[in-house]
Amino acid sequence: MTVKISHSDSIQQFFKEASGFNNDAGDSRLKTVINRILVDTAKIVEELEITQDEFWKAVDYINRLGGRNEAGLLAAGLGLEHYLDLLQDAKDEQQGLVGGTPRTIEGPLYVAGAPVVEGEARMDDGSEDAVATPMFLQGRVTGPDGQPVAGAVVDLWHANTKGNYSYFDKSQSEYNLRRRIVTDENGYYRARSIVPSGYGCSPDGPTQECLDLLGRHGQRPAHIHFFISAPGHRHLTTQINLAGDRYLWDDFAYATRDGLIGDIHFNDDPEAAHARGVEGRFAEVVFDFQLQQAPAPEAEQRSQRPRALQEA
Repeated sequence: MTVKISHSDSIQQFFKEASGFNNDAGDSRLKTVINRILVDTAKIVEELEITQDEFWKAVDYINRLGGRNEAGLLAAGLGLEHYLDLLQDAKDEQQGLVGGTPRTIEGPLYVAGAPVVEGEARMDDGSEDAVATPMFLQGRVTGPDGQPVAGAVVDLWHANTKGNYSYFDKSQSEYNLRRRIVTDENGYYRARSIVPSGYGCSPDGPTQECLDLLGRHGQRPAHIHFFISAPGHRHLTTQINLAGDRYLWDDFAYATRDGLIGDIHFNDDPEAAHARGVEGRFAEVVFDFQLQQAPAPEAEQRSQRPRALQEA
């Protein structure tokens, strides 16, 4: 028999007390959010008849999720990060803020403070020269009028051939495959790097544990992340997923969107390779970005979500 008590005045008052409404200290916004979480959690417990064993198993799962630093990964895997993009898209459309390169999820693997390079950068440290395919990436940043944006900062990062990211993978050098490139006078950025690999959630981690119970895989296609910013323009958080990957439209993190497919062209011509300063096969990717005008100064900045910072 289902028993429901969460709607009663006594329980509602109890949750308000637990949320701090009975004092004048603390943060009023957080009190409102916590109260809603408590009320809605109680409804879930009652309506789905959550057992005590299920409840405490969930608490243990949250502990293990935090212990592995995978909360951001699970947020992406359950579609919550993509939902935030869709919600912002809807808000933008309502306000007439349309056009430009689409946004998509940031993911949990950004590290602040990457080296700044003018115009063109080499992103890899050469440690995978024996196994990696060199990749030449370039494109142009323009404004809403299609004119080039000089001095834009293209902050980009991607995985190595094993699907791992520097900083989180301690075997890689500092800021490997991470750079900030300032566009030249014609709005161009250029980078020499390596073709990244997609990755999967750790098979023994809590995110994959949850996905297994949902009957889902935890794989991502090969992709390259971008933050793009310039004075007077709206900050853009996005990424391009590389064409031809088996998980291109089956990304567990739901980051693939129309307009964000990066065509990758492989070249086996020895003369072309020599002209590029490499030997053997190499790849080329061209991807342009169009920024929106910033409706307010704060729109020029990225969100304030907590991010990793490489120690000096």
